Amino acid sequence: MTTSTAPGKIPGRTWYRTTVAGMASYLDAGAIITTGTALVLYKEPLGISDAQFGQYSALLTFMIAAGALVGGRLADLFGRKRVFLTTMAVYVAGAAVLVAAPGTGALYAGVVLLGLAVGADLPASLAMIAEEAPPEHRGKLISFSHILWLVGIIAAQLFGIVVGGMGMTGGRIMYGQLLVLALVVLVLRAGMPESSRWQAAHAGTAGAGAEAVDLGTLKRLLRGPYLMPMVAVALFYALVNVGANTGGQFSTLMYTEMAGSTVRFASTVGFVTFAIAFAATYGLMRIVDGAHRMRWFAVMAVFYTLGYLVPVVFGVEVWTLVTMGVVGSIAGAVAGEPMFKVWAQELIPTTYRSTAQGVMIAFTRVVAAVVALWTPTLLAASPNVLFVFVAACIAVGGVIGCFWITRYPRVADDEPAAPAPSTTAVRTDEGAR
Repeated sequence: MTTSTAPGKIPGRTWYRTTVAGMASYLDAGAIITTGTALVLYKEPLGISDAQFGQYSALLTFMIAAGALVGGRLADLFGRKRVFLTTMAVYVAGAAVLVAAPGTGALYAGVVLLGLAVGADLPASLAMIAEEAPPEHRGKLISFSHILWLVGIIAAQLFGIVVGGMGMTGGRIMYGQLLVLALVVLVLRAGMPESSRWQAAHAGTAGAGAEAVDLGTLKRLLRGPYLMPMVAVALFYALVNVGANTGGQFSTLMYTEMAGSTVRFASTVGFVTFAIAFAATYGLMRIVDGAHRMRWFAVMAVFYTLGYLVPVVFGVEVWTLVTMGVVGSIAGAVAGEPMFKVWAQELIPTTYRSTAQGVMIAFTRVVAAVVALWTPTLLAASPNVLFVFVAACIAVGGVIGCFWITRYPRVADDEPAAPAPSTTAVRTDEGAR
């Protein structure tokens, strides 16, 4: 392997492109958290009923799933750049509708647009990051997108704290910051080039060879050698996401209804655990491209599982919920969603990468929505049953990661290296890894 840059150094332009493309993760988290808070502020002024509130939340989740399916496929057919420019334009439109919404009907339209845009943007943006990254830093840069996701959550929470007492005006401000940021991202993305790998695969040049298949059909993905890797990674993501989604959506309910604590305390713990997850994800960035990645994954999968069993063994108390949240924040950064993002890039070739991710993201969001429908009922009937169920999901996901996913080759390593940017002299033989 030869390179003209010092080992371990990532060019500034690569960081820039990764950040601009990875803002999909920030805007995804921002849309979900902002909607959960802003709709509370809209509830009384716009006359939102309890049933409508639930419908908005479910609609956002299902639209993200639908958007991932459609956007992932379109990004493989027409290019990453075209799709994530279009999705940002749709995101801007959806956010604008939600900022100015005069009534409940407009909220439905805004949520649909926002959900479709977020879902469609994610697979295209992650594929762009993977395809433009130096191969020896691919995992690190993909993991960085999860950092942006966490920043999106923290930013939305901080906005909620600042404007939460301003009623409907506060809700409009929260959606307004997403609107402004999406406009900035749209402008920045317009100046980015298309993925070099996608161009090579689409044109059948630069060594694409047998991979220059018919881009108008899904037969090779569904019947070829990439089907089982896609299934394995999708199952892993859906299972470990049960833990992340349960902790994220229902932790306040657990603290207030079961542990006798307050919303303020629950929010404080939530903020702290996200900060811990931020640091843990930074730790993942330092090990994800190394030789000991799977050792770390296995250990953290065990801790992730055990974390959800603490309330089962010691009872649902404030300290057991805090322990569960802290352990989950650390272990989930290594044995959770960030690893899905890495595997989804490594195990699927450029030609089908975005399509496969769209399928996996959509499947996971639907599973999360279905589980969330039953979570409050399980919590009220038997919290231990819920915690054991979540722990079992995480444990099975860990087993899939250790013993199933690791059987498949990293096809991204065998693809021809992307041409280096004209201003950056970086050339790497990926097949030498």
